[in-house]
Amino acid sequence: IDILDYSEAEVLPDSFPSAPAEPLPEFLLEPEDAFIVKNRPVQLRCRASPATQIYFKCNGEWVNQNDHVTRESLDQITGLVVREVDISVSRTQVEELFGLEDYWCQCVAWSSAGTTKSNRAYVRIAYLRKNFEQEPLGREVRMEQEVLLQCRPPEGMPAAEVDWLKNEDVIDPSQDSNFLITIDHDLIIKQARLSDTANYTCVARNVVAKRRSSTATLIVYVSGGWSSWTEWSECNARCGRGWQRRTRSCTNPAPLNGGAFCEGPPFQRVTCTTLCPVDGGWTEWAKWSACGTECTHWRSRECQAPPPRNGGKHCSGSMMESKNCTEGLCARTLAPGMGVAVYAGLVGALLLCVILVLCVGVLAYRRRCRHLHGDITDSSSALTAAFHPGNYKPPRQDNPHHLHPSAPPDLTATAGAFRGPLFSLQQGVIDSPHKIPMTTSPLLDPLPSLKIKVYNSSTLSSMELPADICSDGEILSLKSVGTVGRERDYHSHTLSREPGLSTSTTLGNQGGRLTIPNTGVSLLVPPGTIPQGKFYEMYLIINKWDKTTLPSEGSQTVLSPVVSCGPSGMLLNRPVVLTLPHCAQLDTPTPDWTLTLKTQTHQGAWEEVLTVGEETLSSPCYLQLEEECSHVVMEQLGTYSLVGQSCPPQPACKRLQLALFAPRAPCLSLDYSLRIYCIHDTPHALKEVLDLERSLGGVLLEDPKPLLFKDSYHNLRLSIHDIPHSHWRSKLLAKYQEIPFYHIWSGSQRPLHCTFSLERGSLVVSQLACKICVRQVEGEGQIFQLHTDIQELCQEIQNFFFSPSLCLPSSQVGPYAFRLPDSIRQKICASLDAPSARGCDWRLLARSLGFDRYLNYFATKPSPTGVLLDLWEACHQADADLVSLATALEEMGKSEVLVVMTTDGDC
Repeated sequence: IDILDYSEAEVLPDSFPSAPAEPLPEFLLEPEDAFIVKNRPVQLRCRASPATQIYFKCNGEWVNQNDHVTRESLDQITGLVVREVDISVSRTQVEELFGLEDYWCQCVAWSSAGTTKSNRAYVRIAYLRKNFEQEPLGREVRMEQEVLLQCRPPEGMPAAEVDWLKNEDVIDPSQDSNFLITIDHDLIIKQARLSDTANYTCVARNVVAKRRSSTATLIVYVSGGWSSWTEWSECNARCGRGWQRRTRSCTNPAPLNGGAFCEGPPFQRVTCTTLCPVDGGWTEWAKWSACGTECTHWRSRECQAPPPRNGGKHCSGSMMESKNCTEGLCARTLAPGMGVAVYAGLVGALLLCVILVLCVGVLAYRRRCRHLHGDITDSSSALTAAFHPGNYKPPRQDNPHHLHPSAPPDLTATAGAFRGPLFSLQQGVIDSPHKIPMTTSPLLDPLPSLKIKVYNSSTLSSMELPADICSDGEILSLKSVGTVGRERDYHSHTLSREPGLSTSTTLGNQGGRLTIPNTGVSLLVPPGTIPQGKFYEMYLIINKWDKTTLPSEGSQTVLSPVVSCGPSGMLLNRPVVLTLPHCAQLDTPTPDWTLTLKTQTHQGAWEEVLTVGEETLSSPCYLQLEEECSHVVMEQLGTYSLVGQSCPPQPACKRLQLALFAPRAPCLSLDYSLRIYCIHDTPHALKEVLDLERSLGGVLLEDPKPLLFKDSYHNLRLSIHDIPHSHWRSKLLAKYQEIPFYHIWSGSQRPLHCTFSLERGSLVVSQLACKICVRQVEGEGQIFQLHTDIQELCQEIQNFFFSPSLCLPSSQVGPYAFRLPDSIRQKICASLDAPSARGCDWRLLARSLGFDRYLNYFATKPSPTGVLLDLWEACHQADADLVSLATALEEMGKSEVLVVMTTDGDC
């Protein structure tokens, strides 16, 4: 029938419509990549429609027709023929392929319209090696620490998938967000918990096999923390010297899973003294009184031998005793009217005594007034006469209160006491050149406290103090120059000054810099800080430790000297920069310090100004920290100091210096001693010890050595070794000496030192060689290798290296105090103050200079760039060249400013 149909089709007329052209084959199913597992062959299949023939082509060669399995079907929708072909690929075929290319196969389908090729399907041999490239390792970690467990699965085809097991349970990061599995198959535990203590296993699997890594045991431990101290116990001695103690426990938290026990002692003990109770005792009876009208007389005694104290018992018995004074012979009744006469006589005698006492008092008062009028010169006449020595009248020899020239009073305890040369007051002229110096006779030293008031008016008298700080003057005056009719500005200030620890100078609108030599303390007053047309006498003082209250409290420690700058209350147009050296060790990778700047109020109490890292918009200062000093940008002058305390969990460290001194060489004595000072690693602390030893005739034997002192409650231990016992012996019976931890950490006792007392065998012995070891218990230490000749020290004592204190302060006034010329400063400010959309403004300059810890402080200033440049001047006081600033500007692309700096500056 089919044949007939075909034959009939050949003779159909041309008028019948022609059949539509057959389309190209379209693959309904293309062969997919496959893996040969062990020796099992894989099946590749493809399906196309319409297709008259389908064959596979592998690695460029046609597969034998007999290896094809073909199936045909008819698409019910389109009516086209669908042809499907399968082939089988064995492991042997894949292994016999030579070359770098993988084994591949491709389908080719035919129709009357042409041919179509499918995508290539690659056939590979699957495998999974046994050994992991990297297995996880067990660890012990602190609670809340991040943990990384690494795993590199074995090489395989296809690449292995990785799962993590925790105690044989699969870890699902979607169920526990504390776990994270990276693309490299590492397991990250974001914050280790106690529940994360477990065995962890890395499992790799593919179509061939599954591999398990070795088990890694993770232990999460908790280090112990101290609880709060208990209250001090009662003194164990009811009478006399005893002990008090307080305790703390390592339960906040308690150590777990092998965590470290708390460092430091669990208890503290201090001495106490309980006053012993003293029972009262009677004194001897007094004499009997006169016989009274009642024919009795009295006598008394007191409970004062000794009086009862500290809870002692009071005397038992009566205080008074009476008895008949006539042995019964006295008549107890008086005649009528005799009682009134007796009482009238007693009253008259009493009035007479009162009159006599008043007369004697009046005579004594008049005589005393004559003495005083002859001894004291009127203060007003003394001032108008410029205190000429001829106006002073010598005191009378019989006056017990005369001024003794050999015993002047202690004026350092009286605020505002005036000592040193005086100058006369000139009426109507300010800063008159005709100042008449007073005599420096000790007779003037005991003058009462004199306060200097300076008024901003040409109609008032003024007084100018000399600028020489080598005198003992203790008054720092504040001067303002103005015109007639201007509002009066009154300032007065009195403050104790020590030679070498203070400086002062008169500054105006152009500003300047005050520096206390060899201490690292300075004050930068930028141009424009002081109003135009006014001049102030500004001062900078380092307060001595024994004359000020310490700013530290609790576990805080003092890190810088206590510095006063003033006058306090002075109105500033822009911030000044105070530089304070400190002894905090700051080069650790994690922050160990909580640093706080404090200021002292007028009442003497200390208040926090700011804590580093916790600044807000209301913070009145900005603190720039460097390795050895800090710079305080502030708008209020006063007394400041830097304190700190450890920031858990790591203990902080202070930088100390160890200085070894010997006394004036005992050329004619057998005794010899060595003194070791433990001081802060700041220039001021070293200068203080050098000045002290200079007054004692001491000699510095070696350069000071550094020591890191940790906040660990451990004492500082000092010991001496390798003494040549044939010629020397130590008088110290103990093996070592210790300086308590609290004395060093609190900074309340300065300077601290230990003395090693030695004795040589004879005066002939002059060589001394020994070792002195200084270390913190369970901490760092230093060793002094001492080799000295006593006789050489005797000869060189006159050439001791101490230089006398500089008489003049190191102060710079006006443009000479600043490295950056004012013209360059103004152009930099004009270029960077305006905000830039690209951020190329003062904020980028702050980041380039390292002043970007809290940018909001600078943002509140009228010229943020100006404040940044002032801080740069303070930070580069010793090495202030414009190269570092020019480099920062070059990185910002401010070429126009660089041109100005090159032409006007010193780049």
